[in-house]
Amino acid sequence: QVQLVESGGGLVQAGGSLRLSCAASGRTCSTYARGWFRQAPGKERELVAGMSWTGVSTYPAASVKGRFTISRDSAKTTVYLQMNTLKPEDTGVYYCAARPYGVGLTPTDYDYWGQGTQVTVSS
Repeated sequence: QVQLVESGGGLVQAGGSLRLSCAASGRTCSTYARGWFRQAPGKERELVAGMSWTGVSTYPAASVKGRFTISRDSAKTTVYLQMNTLKPEDTGVYYCAARPYGVGLTPTDYDYWGQGTQVTVSS
């Protein structure tokens, strides 16, 4: 079992920055990939950034490339999502998810989820 706890969300003006954190505990966190998903009101949950267990990052959502960066600590337990130049369309609930080894692109690929953290970007 893996437990994930997100933090760092909040209200920010357009153009601002936030850093989200996802702390993991439980079994063998170091061999798990992590994904950051975003769910906007009325929309499906989408993967915005992922990192494999070897540290390879991917950004499937074109809208965040160059603005969002996923990283992790040396212990491989906490994963971060640095979000810069935020836009109102970045508003949503951000979820951290985990699965063994490689990054999955869809929510059903993941075994463990955090509770989510709200990000609201005002214009």
